[in-house]
Amino acid sequence: MPLLPSLANIIASAMLPDEDKKRLERLVYADAGHGYDLFGLHPDLVAFGQVLTAPLYDRYFRVKSKGHEHIPASGAAVLAANHSGAVPIDGMMVWADVLRHTEPPRVARAVADHFVPMLPMIGTLFARGGMVGGSRGNARTLLESGELLMIFPEGVPGVAKHFRDRYKLQDWRVGHVELAIRHRAPVVPVGIVGAEEQMPQIGRIPISIAGLPFIPITLTPFPMPVRYHIRYGKPIPVHLDYRPDQADDPAAVREAAARVKAAVQALLEEGLAEREGIFA
Repeated sequence: MPLLPSLANIIASAMLPDEDKKRLERLVYADAGHGYDLFGLHPDLVAFGQVLTAPLYDRYFRVKSKGHEHIPASGAAVLAANHSGAVPIDGMMVWADVLRHTEPPRVARAVADHFVPMLPMIGTLFARGGMVGGSRGNARTLLESGELLMIFPEGVPGVAKHFRDRYKLQDWRVGHVELAIRHRAPVVPVGIVGAEEQMPQIGRIPISIAGLPFIPITLTPFPMPVRYHIRYGKPIPVHLDYRPDQADDPAAVREAAARVKAAVQALLEEGLAEREGIFA
């Protein structure tokens, strides 16, 4: 057995509660041989990922979430969420939340910007937990295999936004709905409240290091223990409302993307209205 999965299995077996270990045994993934799927996901590394994220999820960010019933139990779907926080911890928390609240457990396959897979060690670790590079071919293969994609239509501009622009959705790319229409998958809107305040960004240095497109200038040197609130909205049936060939129609794709953006904005407004404070 490869060294990394072996170590991950030992650590996960020692640290995960028995109930979680039994749940993860029901994890559905397509083994392409030697325990890995086509993109490098390995169930032992998924379990290890749950161990690594648990302290952040349970005690530091104290994640509250609702609407899990809107995540399809099986079949292709796209999670489309807002993106923020100077460092992309929001994706990590959604990954952990989906893994915990789906039955059988599902891995949200994060579609990352091109530089993320190139990050030393981190890129490999993320890939073992389910992340894929943001290519059209990767997304097509996963959706056609019935996987759950996690896409942040704002991309890097969302993470890079100035603190004064918090909860203002940036340019909303349309690729998520194009893929959903073409490959017949619903889109589940996701609103993440809390990440905008975790590490207030006041500027950035446009210097690329290790593939990162910039260095953020933040008010704190590390994320603060804000409380995360994650909301999943009702699936938007773009796969039913549009024909597959309309994935090539710019007007139809823009219309569908606007529907998803409005749904995410509504979830953010609901979450902001209900929370009692940044740390509450």
